[in-house]
Amino acid sequence: MYYLIKSSLTECTEEELHKGEYQYVAVLTIEEWQKKQNSFDMGIELEINTNDIHNTKAEVNYDSLTGTFSVPSRRDICGNDYQYAFALDEKGMVFIDSTGVVERMLKRIARTKKWRVPCLERFIYDFLELIINRDLQILEKFEKELDEIEDDMLNTATDTGLTRVNEIRSDLRELRIHYEQLIDLGQEFSENENNFFKHENTRYFRLFTDRVTRLFDTATSLRDYTMQLRDMYHTQIDVKQNRIMTLLTVVTTIFMPLTLIVGWYGMNFRYMPELEAKWGYPVVIIVSALIIIGGLWFFKKKKWL
Repeated sequence: MYYLIKSSLTECTEEELHKGEYQYVAVLTIEEWQKKQNSFDMGIELEINTNDIHNTKAEVNYDSLTGTFSVPSRRDICGNDYQYAFALDEKGMVFIDSTGVVERMLKRIARTKKWRVPCLERFIYDFLELIINRDLQILEKFEKELDEIEDDMLNTATDTGLTRVNEIRSDLRELRIHYEQLIDLGQEFSENENNFFKHENTRYFRLFTDRVTRLFDTATSLRDYTMQLRDMYHTQIDVKQNRIMTLLTVVTTIFMPLTLIVGWYGMNFRYMPELEAKWGYPVVIIVSALIIIGGLWFFKKKKWL
């Protein structure tokens, strides 16, 4: 697919693209790039292997700027990334992608974007912005979900939400790594070492970098929140266990005198007067009940129950 950067992204033929009247954007498969890369006159031999793409980065060459994208799927952040490469100079930008994701993004830009001052820098900004356009909503959804899990933990102290907290924490870790790489990419574009971009248009890259930095800060804050929830869960468990131990201690303490009575009268000495007393059995029952009631009253007064 070939496009010219006019007032909007306009599809064109390969011949129209190479006329040089407008800056361009091209999307080629790996096989197409291997056959046609010399026609773009970027002065590089760029060998692409999707298995070698592991991150998002840009590298400055003498006649071009090259790099790769490794973009997490927002539907499954910890799953397989979308991986593709690019090469650009002052004339235009070429994407090398066999997944079809770049082509879908370009069609969306062509359908939704109109430019008062068309330029390669503005296209790159819109392309990069399209990568992160849903991220704020995703982070807000994570925050809302974590709030609900916190309320559930405070009310029930169960581990039902802990698994989900760990999943969100893993997603946030992947997003933070992705944002760090995008920040580095935006800064590389802003530096404009080869003067491929107009100086006044590098502000687009600074705008993008600032936006990704805010997303990075939000993701970092949410990651800290997940750690706080994990600590809170363990604290709640400790509190629950302490309450159980307190109750067991109280019960044990109350029944210790009763155990003494049982042991005392279980000796069955021959001359124990209580064994022959008519009211001995009821008296022992009453004394035992008074001990239990007195113990409960004492612990209630001390607020140990």
